[in-house]
Amino acid sequence: MSLAEKASSPKDSPVHALEQKILAEGIVLSEEVLKVDSFLNHQIDPVMMQLIGQEFARLFKDAGITKIITIEASGIAPAVMAGLELGVPVIFARKYQSLTLKDDLYRSKVFSFTKQTESTIAISNKHISASDKVLVIDDFLANGQAALGLADLIHQAQAEVVGIGIVIEKSFQPGRDILLEKGYRVESLARVKSLANGTVEFVRD
Repeated sequence: MSLAEKASSPKDSPVHALEQKILAEGIVLSEEVLKVDSFLNHQIDPVMMQLIGQEFARLFKDAGITKIITIEASGIAPAVMAGLELGVPVIFARKYQSLTLKDDLYRSKVFSFTKQTESTIAISNKHISASDKVLVIDDFLANGQAALGLADLIHQAQAEVVGIGIVIEKSFQPGRDILLEKGYRVESLARVKSLANGTVEFVRD
């Protein structure tokens, strides 16, 4: 049975597996901060990442994707797994100060509400062209700033953003609505409704 067929059964789906992983290993640090460094943000669970990549590939299989773009560092693992499934290259935007290349770059500024800092991210214009159809993948969606920064890089190349794939969305924060209002297709695998009282509660349609 393929993963897509399994996904029709909620308890066998990658989304269910991800939610169970979050419930088992996620640590609620506050009503706004969820720590998942045991399988995504520090230590990486390759099997979980493979499931996530397969689910993104299933969701976007008919979008004609030619490239995937993410941001260093935590978006790389799920993006690479999705790229493997879709058979397309993965570009990760780098923090500008870490780049050895200084010319021929598309740059965008990203504000981190968690760290209260602004950073410049960049990609080389050698790896993206106007004919590309690009999927953005990131680990978390909260205020939408990272996704908007990545989309800005894609637009600078006059390429098309076909969608935004998110591993964990904090649905109680405005990021999803901001991206939808701008016309982007947003596919979030785990949607967290609340982190109140130290408990993870998921959005149920």
